[in-house]
Amino acid sequence: MGIDEHDHEGRVITLEYADFYLVCVYTPNSQDGLRRLDYRMKWEDDFRNFLLALNDKKPVIVCGDMNVAHEEIDIKNPKTNRHNAGFTDEEREKMTVLLNSGFTDTFRLLHPEEVKYSWWSYRFRAREKNAGWRIDYFLTSNSLQPRITAAEIHNEVFGSDHCPVELQLK
Repeated sequence: MGIDEHDHEGRVITLEYADFYLVCVYTPNSQDGLRRLDYRMKWEDDFRNFLLALNDKKPVIVCGDMNVAHEEIDIKNPKTNRHNAGFTDEEREKMTVLLNSGFTDTFRLLHPEEVKYSWWSYRFRAREKNAGWRIDYFLTSNSLQPRITAAEIHNEVFGSDHCPVELQLK
């Protein structure tokens, strides 16, 4: 992002293509006890500004682990996780602000009511019980909406605590 405070963690890779930018991201986790929540809030603002600057030049596709379940539909147990890292009001609001800044949650655009998760804790047999979170995303600049043909979560794929997410554009 060009910001030393963030860049030393190696969380963003940006590729420039002829007609779009592809940004791969691993968003910082607020951690147990929310000890990194303040840093996370600064990261969110700086990352959004980075994406908006790219979007001023050409459309942006963002993919990766954004470490937030945006809406209650995106998490198995919203009430008991309300103040946990990844589902705080502050983190969820930052995702709302990002989306309202001109970006589209591609899965939710095509599957507004579908309950599907992309991450499960290794503890308590969470994957077996499908007690998961949707924290992996493909976001696009709103200008790319007409090109979105598919956005999927492949929870049938095992081998990690995350599963693959997919975006298809025409």
